[in-house]
Amino acid sequence: MKRIGFIGLGTMGKPMAANLLRKGYPVTVYNRSSGKTDELAELGAEVAGTIADAVRESEVIFTMLSDDAALLDVFHSEHGILSAVQPGQTIIDSSTVAPATSRRLFEELANHFVDFLDAPVTGSKPAAEAGTLTFMVGGSEDVFRDHYELFLALGSKVLYLGPSGSGSYAKLAHNTMVGINALSLMEGLSIATKAGINPEHFLEIVQSGGAASKQVDLKGMKIVNRDFSNQFSVKLMLKDLLLATDLTKQFQLPAPMLHNAVTLFQMGLAKGFGEEDLSSVIRCYEEWMGREVAKHTVPTPQIAEEAAVLSGRERRRAERVSLNIKLHLSVYQWEQEGSFSGQNIEGTLRDLSESGLQISSSFPLAKDMFVVIHFPQEADLPPITGRIVRIEAGQDEFRYGCMLSGLPPYVRIKLEQYIESRR
Repeated sequence: MKRIGFIGLGTMGKPMAANLLRKGYPVTVYNRSSGKTDELAELGAEVAGTIADAVRESEVIFTMLSDDAALLDVFHSEHGILSAVQPGQTIIDSSTVAPATSRRLFEELANHFVDFLDAPVTGSKPAAEAGTLTFMVGGSEDVFRDHYELFLALGSKVLYLGPSGSGSYAKLAHNTMVGINALSLMEGLSIATKAGINPEHFLEIVQSGGAASKQVDLKGMKIVNRDFSNQFSVKLMLKDLLLATDLTKQFQLPAPMLHNAVTLFQMGLAKGFGEEDLSSVIRCYEEWMGREVAKHTVPTPQIAEEAAVLSGRERRRAERVSLNIKLHLSVYQWEQEGSFSGQNIEGTLRDLSESGLQISSSFPLAKDMFVVIHFPQEADLPPITGRIVRIEAGQDEFRYGCMLSGLPPYVRIKLEQYIESRR
């Protein structure tokens, strides 16, 4: 049997390496945080001290990293893959990265007479554990055929798609659909729940009708059971959607549903759900409608009463209320190579109207950008998401009109009460 190296033992990599060990392959593993290698060592894996050590001991090396930057670092660092590769080896990358990154590594390794396949997977953590992944493979077809049995040790379906980068293209197209489908599930569940329908019963209807999907099977009951343990995180879902957005720009291809999905997952990240399962974004919808999607949901008359009270207050509000309340704003920005960064900026709440807030800051923001507004602790308010709909540039600061559409009635009432106390 071929000697295998496995680098990257996260949510997907660890169960994949375990399956290779169970199938009898000799496996050498490496991970930056050593604790993830303990269970694999008990299964018989050799634990390498460096990436280079794992490469030297192996005929075939799998990599499974979180993003482009992490993958490139594994290849190019001082004791990385390129420092130890030998002619005749094969590297199989199952990370989800930009096709340009896959093609770059293919060309770099060819200079060392090393073969490279981009072979991302579908199926998330349960399929990795069960050995039922689907591989989509780009690179040399001859190299693909030479390692076909190795793929079948980890998955139930393996498809060769074409030259280097083809697997990565397919994975980003696939994950575009995953993100959109997951949000369609959340949106449908929210509509049903707001109408007072038991979400468990609604899922039964969906699974037997035209809206049935893998996302319904995987995420429906996770949402209802409030189980947001990570199978595929919000952070990684957003990373993949942003990579797909870059592709649509290159192709000059409009993708309105993709762009809406990006916005919603950005909101989930801004609210602190980044390391949780992508299904946790349902909490954005729950904030908007003022109730949870959970077992035995029943209509709540209090919500309607609060909405009626609020409606009366808003109709009576004819003038804006001048304010000067210090705020913090969370802003997330897309960078390069599959990464993004967030930062907190200072702001001031200037006034309040029936449709939103006006906030000032010295930090430049863009129209239609979503920001998360953090009020002073004394306000006892949750973070509130606003969309920049108007920008007025002054001499020393910008004034931003932020629309708060979808704010739950009970949160709006608390916000009004806080504002009244500060007048």
